[in-house]
Amino acid sequence: MSSPSKRRDMDLMKLMMSDYKVEMMNDGMQEFFVEFRGPKDSPYQDGVWKIRVELPDAYPYKSPSIGFVNKIYHPNVDEMSGSVCLDVINQTWSPMFDLVNVFEVFLPQLLLYPNASDPLNGDAAALMMRDHAAYEQKVKEYCEKYAKPEDIGATQEENSSDDELSEEEYDASSDDAIAGEPDP
Repeated sequence: MSSPSKRRDMDLMKLMMSDYKVEMMNDGMQEFFVEFRGPKDSPYQDGVWKIRVELPDAYPYKSPSIGFVNKIYHPNVDEMSGSVCLDVINQTWSPMFDLVNVFEVFLPQLLLYPNASDPLNGDAAALMMRDHAAYEQKVKEYCEKYAKPEDIGATQEENSSDDELSEEEYDASSDDAIAGEPDP
């Protein structure tokens, strides 16, 4: 077993032994979901998110890919894809960091200290700079609408049924395209 995969296994075990609920994907330890609660004393404190984590083959030398599965209103999180803009994950990652750091330090800091000058969600950044109270209200509305603890389980099921529909629609459109082609 190579050193990066030993380290990946160790970091994953550490994360699972902490207070985080980890849901493994079928394909081993490269991709999994972690239940993440918003930090106390922030407008996100009542929210619970399912975070998709993908570990590259070169982990821990390359940073994990992190994304919110259910919606969150935040200047540094893309509302549609859930992608996170966070320097420590994207540019300044170090093998000294581990998965527990991501969930105990980096994501809480992201939610506590949004950076409106480097937005992935321009609307959230603009609202935060223009009217902080209205921004916090919208954050709380999103938490209530998309990030309740009981929504976490449903999020994955909704996504997989969406994927199945997409594949069926894709197959149907492929069949139509083939059926519509003239014979040679």
